Amino acid sequence: MGHPRKLRKKYTTPSHPWQRERMEKESEIKKFYSLKNKKEIWKANSILKNFKMQAKKIIREKTSQSKKEGKQLMDRLKKLNLLNSDKQEDILNLTIENVLDRRLQTQVFKLGLARSIKQARQLIKHGHIFVTGKKMTIPSYLVNADDAIKYSPKSSFNNPEHPERITENTKIIKKEAEEIKETSIKEEPGVESVVENG
Repeated sequence: MGHPRKLRKKYTTPSHPWQRERMEKESEIKKFYSLKNKKEIWKANSILKNFKMQAKKIIREKTSQSKKEGKQLMDRLKKLNLLNSDKQEDILNLTIENVLDRRLQTQVFKLGLARSIKQARQLIKHGHIFVTGKKMTIPSYLVNADDAIKYSPKSSFNNPEHPERITENTKIIKKEAEEIKETSIKEEPGVESVVENG
């Protein structure tokens, strides 16, 4: 069991420290999700590995206990909104991006409560975000499907006229800017050939 004061790590580090392909992929994920460090990627990867290990064990063993464990695992994944189907084999298709998308930081940004994913982290750490009526200051918290995410009642962000709040106008402007950017990329000559050659 171990000593209660000497807590075990909740994640496993990569087996080899210097792998260019893995390091580049981790850097992209870290930048895209605005993570503090690569440790957060390893934690998410460990959660995913545990789910997949449980799934493999359940699929391999056909006992009444494994059926019970399988139902519990499926219920947990559906609660986290990671799985929509009833097939246990679909658990093996889950990726690290699926887990990172369920983080509170990502959900706050997707719901439009923050202007950027970096600001989403800041709002959570400073206690501006409530999850189902409780203050949550952990950006890596995995949000359940039925969790309600909103601003804290005491937060200054609750005021619709707060200068950092995203209004409907800013959402429309942002969407129009993205559409213009996409059309300009498509119209640029030689872009398709670069993509094909790359």
